[in-house]
Order: sequence, then C-alpha cells, then structure tokens
Amino acid sequence: MNWTKHLATAAAVIGLTATAFSVQAQTLRLAVTDIVGLENLQREYAGFQKILSEKSGMKVELFPVPNRTAAVEALNAKKIDLVLTGPAEYVVFKKRTDAKLVVGFSRPEYYGSVVTLVGSGIDGVEDLKGKKVALGDVGSTSRHLSPIQVLADLGLKPGQDVQILHINRNVAVEAMKRGDVAAIGINRTDLPGLSKRHPDVVFKVIARGRDLPNDVLLAGTHVPDAVVGQMKKVFSENSEALIAAVLLGPDENQKFQGMKFIPSIADADYNYVRKMYTTIGQAQYAAFVGD
Repeated sequence: MNWTKHLATAAAVIGLTATAFSVQAQTLRLAVTDIVGLENLQREYAGFQKILSEKSGMKVELFPVPNRTAAVEALNAKKIDLVLTGPAEYVVFKKRTDAKLVVGFSRPEYYGSVVTLVGSGIDGVEDLKGKKVALGDVGSTSRHLSPIQVLADLGLKPGQDVQILHINRNVAVEAMKRGDVAAIGINRTDLPGLSKRHPDVVFKVIARGRDLPNDVLLAGTHVPDAVVGQMKKVFSENSEALIAAVLLGPDENQKFQGMKFIPSIADADYNYVRKMYTTIGQAQYAAFVGD
C-alpha cells in the first residue's frame, strides 16, 4: 500500500471538511424573539448587524421569527445560529435547546410592578384579595411573570386569592378606571407612557419586583465553542460601538438606553425566573441549575 498517497488523500479530505466548516461558520444567522417581521427587524437591528459583522469578521444575517416557539425550533434545526431573547424566553431555550450563553444585554430599571390608581382604596397588595388583576401577554417576563411573582412573594395565591386577566395595557387602564379590575401588572418603563396617555388619573405603585436578569444573546449547540469565544471577545473589545449600534433602533431598542454588555452572565442568574414558572404552574421550566 502506498501510505504516502493514502495519508495525502486523508489529509486532503480533512482539509476540505475543515474549509467547508470554516466557510459555513463565517455566516451567522441572528434572530430576535421580540421583533416580528423582517422590516421591523431591519429597522431595529440593521446598524447592529453591520457593526457586529465588521468587528467579528463574520457575516451576520438577520433572520425573522414570528414567535418564541418558532425561534426555538429554528435553533434546534440549525436554521439560526444566534438569538437575542429575554429572561423568560431564555429559560425555555435552555430547557429545549441547551443553548450557549454569549453575552448579556443589560436593561436598566428592568422590573415588573403592580400598579393601581390614587383614590382606588387599594393601598397594598393585601387589598387585592378577592379582586381582579390585569397582566400583560402570557409569558412576558416583566408584564406577566414578574408581577405575578410579586403577588406570590407578598402572600397572595394568584388564581385563588386574586383573579388574573391578560389584557392590553391601555385597555387594562380603562378597565381599572371603570373599577372592573383593581390593579395592573406592568414593566416599570411602561409607567411614563401610560401617564401621558391617561392624564386624567394618577397611578400608584403598590409593589415592585426584583430587578430582572438580563436579556441574553445565545448560540446554538451547533456553533463551535471557538466561535462563541470569538463573539465574546468582539463584545468585550467593541462595547461602545456595539451599544451605539443597538440604540440606533428607534422603537423597541430604546429599552436598552443606559445598557452595558455583561460578559460574566451565568445560567444560575435565571433561577428566579424559573421560580416564576413554578408560580404559574409551568413546572417543566422550573428546574434550577443542578436539579
């Protein structure tokens, strides 16, 4: 047997495989779970996509997804490589995909609140017993899970001591003004906008939740650790430029005003969110790290 020829052929095959993988790895498809539609995604993240591509030396493509479930399926199917998502969604991604943490996107003053109206007769969470509370979309970290956990932490049993409704914020305020609901659960940053839209009332925060974990950029299990490490380095070395690019998004991305990238993010940071899933009866997402 001509071993020299055999080894040369094997080396060529390995080289071709490595080259093909390298070319594939140079394109990273990025999804954002709270932005629906390619037009909206491009409006918010085109600047970020451009800078991330330039600084990483890899081509980053935006990939729209209609919802969290579709994003999970796309990551498992390797149709996307990176996904930017919120704390509640992260817990689901970790459970269903074992995705890798890349970097945290901090959101200053990111927490849920329980709010009523001045003059409503509701002075504390204990006064909500037997009444209706309106929360945001099911699964929203700050408008559903956080406020409902606040109620539980302060001694109420959601669904038993209080009736939970899921209503649009402005509709919920109108319902509160009529006396149809006693309180609403919102993100802290919702309050200034609601005050402007409803100048005829004065809002009163009767409870606020803990500061929530960061939004997070994840990589699929199929993305090599070396690529994940390279992306971490890119965010560390180009923080100011990438933050400025994120804030070019005129609407949804303004929630990141004052943000920083968090390189030392850990799965255990999200155990309080897992507790929230226990509270709403979704025990399949409630296993803590190490369980």
